[in-house]
Amino acid sequence: MTSAPKDGSTEQMAGALPAETIATVLSGAHTDPFSVLGVHATAKDFVARCFIPGAWDVAAETLSGKALGALTRRDDAGFFEGLVALKKIQPVRYRARNEGGEWTVIDPYSFGPVLGPMDDYYIREGSHLRLFDKLGAHPIKHDGADGFHFAVWAPNAQRVSVVGEFNAWDGRRHVMRLRSDTGIWEIFLPGVQDDMIYKYEIIGKNGELLPLKADPFARRSELRPNNGSKTTGEIAQVWEDEAHRAHWASVDARRQPISIYEVHAASWQRRDNGDMLSWDEMAERLIPYCIDMGFTHIEFLPITEYPFDPSWGYQTTGLYAPTARFGEPEGFARFVNGAHKVGLGVILDWVPAHFPTDAHGLGWFDGTALYEHEDPRQGFHPDWNTAIYNFGRAEVFSYLVNNALYWAEKFHLDGLRVDAVASMLYLDYSRKHGEWVPNEYGGNENLDAVRFLQTMNTEVYGSHPGILTIAEESTSWPKVSAPVHAGGLGFGFKWNMGFMHDTLQYFAREPIHRKHHHSDMTFGLIYAFSENFVLPLSHDEVVHGKGSLVAKMAGDDWQKFANLRAYYGFMWGYPGKKLLFMGQEFAQWREWAEDRSLDWNLLEYPLHEGMRRLVRDLNGTYRNKAALHGRDCEGEGFEWLIADDSENSVFAFLRKAPGEKMVAVISNFTPVYRENYSIPLPVEGRWKEILNSDAEIYGGSGKGNGGIVKASRNSTGGISASIMLPPLATLMLEQD
Repeated sequence: MTSAPKDGSTEQMAGALPAETIATVLSGAHTDPFSVLGVHATAKDFVARCFIPGAWDVAAETLSGKALGALTRRDDAGFFEGLVALKKIQPVRYRARNEGGEWTVIDPYSFGPVLGPMDDYYIREGSHLRLFDKLGAHPIKHDGADGFHFAVWAPNAQRVSVVGEFNAWDGRRHVMRLRSDTGIWEIFLPGVQDDMIYKYEIIGKNGELLPLKADPFARRSELRPNNGSKTTGEIAQVWEDEAHRAHWASVDARRQPISIYEVHAASWQRRDNGDMLSWDEMAERLIPYCIDMGFTHIEFLPITEYPFDPSWGYQTTGLYAPTARFGEPEGFARFVNGAHKVGLGVILDWVPAHFPTDAHGLGWFDGTALYEHEDPRQGFHPDWNTAIYNFGRAEVFSYLVNNALYWAEKFHLDGLRVDAVASMLYLDYSRKHGEWVPNEYGGNENLDAVRFLQTMNTEVYGSHPGILTIAEESTSWPKVSAPVHAGGLGFGFKWNMGFMHDTLQYFAREPIHRKHHHSDMTFGLIYAFSENFVLPLSHDEVVHGKGSLVAKMAGDDWQKFANLRAYYGFMWGYPGKKLLFMGQEFAQWREWAEDRSLDWNLLEYPLHEGMRRLVRDLNGTYRNKAALHGRDCEGEGFEWLIADDSENSVFAFLRKAPGEKMVAVISNFTPVYRENYSIPLPVEGRWKEILNSDAEIYGGSGKGNGGIVKASRNSTGGISASIMLPPLATLMLEQD
């Protein structure tokens, strides 16, 4: 390009910027460009200044196109300044020209701020509950112009700019306005449209240029390996789930049947070419499957944006963005809406405990430990090589509380399963002596995390009464699922890790040895009603060399399947809500791997198809028989019938609910067929055999009681029934 002609005017305009100030704008070193760029009043007139790289000539106009005057080019790099025919400060646009043609630019520096003093107040206080509508990138109409408003928290930065495809990734072009009371930087960029990639260019407090940062509040992201944020509007979803949401808002979830199918969206099924399904493709397959199988809820492993596939989503860098792997955010909204229309709930595995240290993420966001603690004894997680959120900082606290509210409000989620709660609660979690910092009272409890969890649960349940929050908490921390006003953490439910550990340990033993470990199956009833429990057979049990559930079972192949069927029958009869990881419903042999589909071809084989039928029928029985779910979390719903027959490894218990027919659950955990086994029952008469895990249709031997058992008075005056106990099987009998 030939050198552009210099403007001929040399007259010094009143209020002209000194050359040194212009130089700081051109170098990107000016920390407050709003004080110099845009429209400003002089003693008598108004002056407009702009930085438009590549322009030779620039003239100012109103937004409607009225000419306001030509500007003088003060620097060949593209800095222009001049008087404009205005009577008040207002937004303007520029008509720029060079040898390549002419274009218009609406001046972002001629617009006032979007955030207001009440935002500042609540943000400073840490009580702002609409941050997801204020921070990040949002399409708005501002002073007559359409564009996107950007806002980001970076209190220790010297300068923050929005960079993207709309400004050639030039950090000098759109330096943001600092709201000094809150440390939030904001700018309105007219003309920015949906689906544009952007990041933040940040100069740290010591003048260092940081790696480009994705937007912590971005609602959409690029597909990995790219990691930019993308502009997007409000979720365009017509919701049709009023009945579903009204139902859950009107009932006590503890007394409802809840059977959860835990799904890793990237590997449940894949296309024939190995690609991941889109949300719409998943909806066509997964929702009907779950309905047919009788599950009440789908729980997705984390689907918030994450860079590394083998992290399964637990190393999330974009808490507000559904991952681009499965399409645009509206696709996920359609999935949830479709699930709700047929009465299926959707739960999100949520990770507020820690975040990865990828350069584009939250780590050292503004050149300081902003979202994390600076001290690695508090801010670094040795198990996962991740950073730990600083729950004591009001803005971080608010960022996470708002995220829980965001998913509930914008995507109508039915629940949040909160990952790694124990790692949040204990300051010495996975740390040796000297590797952690005690709290103010000298203890190991993370009091800031406790306050965060209590506040999150209070706000989520307060604004979304039908929601479920579920804690993955692996210790005996008291009152995890008790209300906050009663001194609890406020969760609706807690995973029962003890049940999972003890029972799997029991079933891994050869039946001949089980009589010596009888308490593995009975001990859990000592604490079964201390919390509102979910019984989890989750993804954690079928990875990292642990093998699949069927592979864990003792014995030959027939016994492995029989053991697993008997185990499922016992679990579905046991008090507590149910959770089963995908693939285990048809006894996948191989250990789960995140990079391939489940082995659906196994359903061609009777034993695997039989297992699937059993899980479907267990779900149906559990849902249809109120005795099995109506008092899942209350001691009145359970009564031992036989707890001490360790010699035969037989267990029997009663499930009850007020006004409902009782159900007796009897399990024989040896491969011995027992005839005329006496079971005490509470009432005389016929008891229907409503489920038998040994039925031929499930792949069993077909032993049983012909559908009916009769209870009568015995010689001691009690009531009992003489029944046939199939080998390695669980029976359910309902009072007729």
